[in-house]
Amino acid sequence: MIKNKLALAMMLLAGATSVSTAIAAEPAAADPAVNTVIQPEAAASAISQPDQQPARSEAPAVTATHEASQQPDDSVATAPSSPDSAEQPSVATAPEASAAPVSQEAATSVPVQPQSESKQSSQAVNPSAEAASVAEKSEPQPAVTDMDATQKSAQTPAAEPLFTPEQETRIGELAKAYLLKHPELLIEVDQKLQKIQYDEQIKAMTTAAIQHQDDLLNDKTVPAIGPEDAKVAVIEFFDYQCSVCARQAPIIQSLMKNNPQVRFIFKEWPIFGYRWKPSFQAAETGLRIWQQKGGDAYMKYHNALFASGHIEGALTQKDITKAASAAGAGKLKSNDMLDTLSHTDILAKNTGFQGTPAMIVMPLSGATAETVTIYPGGAMEEMLQSAINKALGQAGN
Repeated sequence: MIKNKLALAMMLLAGATSVSTAIAAEPAAADPAVNTVIQPEAAASAISQPDQQPARSEAPAVTATHEASQQPDDSVATAPSSPDSAEQPSVATAPEASAAPVSQEAATSVPVQPQSESKQSSQAVNPSAEAASVAEKSEPQPAVTDMDATQKSAQTPAAEPLFTPEQETRIGELAKAYLLKHPELLIEVDQKLQKIQYDEQIKAMTTAAIQHQDDLLNDKTVPAIGPEDAKVAVIEFFDYQCSVCARQAPIIQSLMKNNPQVRFIFKEWPIFGYRWKPSFQAAETGLRIWQQKGGDAYMKYHNALFASGHIEGALTQKDITKAASAAGAGKLKSNDMLDTLSHTDILAKNTGFQGTPAMIVMPLSGATAETVTIYPGGAMEEMLQSAINKALGQAGN
């Protein structure tokens, strides 16, 4: 039994891989001290006194750390013989060069010092391996990086195109042939695109009108015809040389007659003044008549100029003087109207208008996107009446 124990201890010191086989060969009940470190001094004493009972060590079991390439197979581990040093766990080392080697025969008869049963270990433990294992367990696992995700996505095969190049070419040929055979589709597409653009433009103009409603509704320097307590206003930006404005004039007259509760605001905007000087002169005269003679005189002048039919450069200074005389405003102070005309020009552009006529129907207070209607380019009387009803809250009644 002692021989087997000594052989087992030597195998542990040499780092042999057959430890588990040796343990399995000897019953566990008969081998209470598997991992006992052998002391050379104790071995010599045991040889000389074979009948002496082996002493028990109070130190915990210490495992020999040994590299096969650095320790000879027949080396014997040493441990301090003093009781104080036995309490500290130590790594078994090979005997020094001056120590006498123990022969194989002597080693086989050396009694092994058994450990205390409370300090006994079940198996040999390699401290360096155990430390490496603990470090490995405590080391956090690397997180998945963007590079890993990129590499994984790169390994994923790309989706195949829906059509092959030959199929795409053939589809293009068929589409072209169909459109050439049915060109009306292009007109339909163009109309649809224009409708989308128009709706977006109207939406932007409506928002701008709400933002500038005070300037649109409450400028006392521009003509405003209708009751002071009106709930709805119809605003027109116009030029006396504009042909569409001339066609809009009788519609406005009829609308005013049928809606006496509505205020009509006329914004003189002579956009053709850079080309035809009478356009600018007619606008200035109209503002002077409004400020000096009032609303009735202004409306007579306004309708007389459009009734002349002299538009798109045909209007003359003589036509302007004649219309002013018919309105009872033959003699007017030569007030400068440039500030008012400039303000109207800025207001029209801020609203988003690009030409005349341009019309807005909106409440005099509390205007919203649902109660404001914009007509760039003019509108028929039925359209304007519908916008008035909507602003009054009568739509659908």
